[in-house]
Amino acid sequence: MEIDSTNQENVEASTNWCDKLKDFSRKFKMKVEKIFKNIKQIGKDDPRKFWHAFKVGIALTLVSMFYYSRSMYQSFDEQTMWIVLTVLVAFEFTAGATISKSMNREFGTALAGAFGLGAKYLAELSGKEGPDPIILGILVFIVGTLGTFTRFYPHIKKKYDYGTVIFVLTFSLVVVSSYRIEDILQFAQRRITTILIGVSTVMVISMVVHPVWAGEDLVKLVSVNLEKLANSLEGFGSEYFNDSEIKSVRGNKKNVEEFLKSLLSVLGSKANEESLANFAGWEPPHGPFKLEHPWKEYLKIGDLVRKCACHLLVLNGNLNSKSKEPTEFERRTEEACKRMITESSKALKELSLSIKTMTQPFSSIIHISNAKNVIDDLKHTLGTSETFFQHDESCVMDFIPVASIMSLLIAINECVDEISKAVEELSRRAHFKKKDGRRRDSSSTEAATGENRPQIMHYGTVNPVVDDNVEEGDFITIEIDGNVQSTEVVVEESNRVSNNPINARKEEPFVIWTRGGATTEIMEEPETSKP
Repeated sequence: MEIDSTNQENVEASTNWCDKLKDFSRKFKMKVEKIFKNIKQIGKDDPRKFWHAFKVGIALTLVSMFYYSRSMYQSFDEQTMWIVLTVLVAFEFTAGATISKSMNREFGTALAGAFGLGAKYLAELSGKEGPDPIILGILVFIVGTLGTFTRFYPHIKKKYDYGTVIFVLTFSLVVVSSYRIEDILQFAQRRITTILIGVSTVMVISMVVHPVWAGEDLVKLVSVNLEKLANSLEGFGSEYFNDSEIKSVRGNKKNVEEFLKSLLSVLGSKANEESLANFAGWEPPHGPFKLEHPWKEYLKIGDLVRKCACHLLVLNGNLNSKSKEPTEFERRTEEACKRMITESSKALKELSLSIKTMTQPFSSIIHISNAKNVIDDLKHTLGTSETFFQHDESCVMDFIPVASIMSLLIAINECVDEISKAVEELSRRAHFKKKDGRRRDSSSTEAATGENRPQIMHYGTVNPVVDDNVEEGDFITIEIDGNVQSTEVVVEESNRVSNNPINARKEEPFVIWTRGGATTEIMEEPETSKP
């Protein structure tokens, strides 16, 4: 019995070990599959990352030849390893970041080497048998203290922080080594040369082999943020008003979590924008970006975009404030709010497209003017109508949610207008192309300033006038003045609003026939039409 029991225990132990081994094998396989899946997803999201790894491998292979080649190794000795270290440290994802780090490293090393040689000869003046270690120690202390404190200066920290660190490091190495090494000049020369070889290698490879430009990433980031604002605004209108006509890019309604995630990503993009703008300034001219491209203008636009995102974040907090049974005030103002949302979102998308394609954003001005027109009409209606306020004081609270949403939409429209002006300034300074492909002349009278910015004159909502000679319906008389340079814009906008073909020439009045608020027919001007 004892033998059988022992055999049974051995079998059970063996079975447990087999199960554990199988379980470990299964988990290991799942872990490997998950790693490969994540790698595939990273490459799918941004294939440039695979290219970056490939470029680093090429650079390391090239500079390692200095160590393998006997003649090259004898020229630099142990200093050859600084080339490999420089490649690993200086090679960044974007070309601008690589150039920034490489230039900082090279200039910091060269400047520190010159200062180190001066410190060595200064210490020799007071030393009996070589450099005085006390003088060397004092100089290291002074340079280390001042160099470290300089890094707190905003401008230095923003653009030359890495160069300052390299300066302090190299100066300390040269000064300390000068006490034991007699030929310190050759030591400094070899170090500077190896650093120069390393930074030259990474700069050339980063700009030649599938380059990743920080300027392009900055333009894309600002453009995408504008599009996120437009989608969030449309999504709010779709959710709050239950309107299928207000749709997002995906064609469906967005929930609150998606609104918050999108807006929070916009609010958190400031550091990334500043970093990309800084690196873009180091990049050479490429593509549509010239030598003095106004990268700072993108930061101004980004700040305005985040300001608008704050208003949208507050606006989305009102999604659950709508009453189940709309009041008369809500019904009368709903259409105006929906129009403000539509026009503002269209303007944001036009501005986003303008930045992405580097074309002048003239069409966005029409949408902003439409939204302003709606706001003016709404203010006039609220200021002259007493229908909304014929209630007792206990009903005042019913107006607060709607009034809050209206005020936020007005603030958002003002932000969109500010963004439009900032994009206009960017298009002027960056010489954005016109729609026909021609570039904008900065000295042209079409420069979009506050005074000569394209304006839409006499643009407003017209209340139809009922004529006694007409049995039913209303009509509106519109006359295109002779001062208008081109009637195409007026007629095109009228067609867009009325959804009916309108043909008119200068100084020729035409009438829009309406029934129930919708344009249905174009008719000749009646003889007894009222103004």
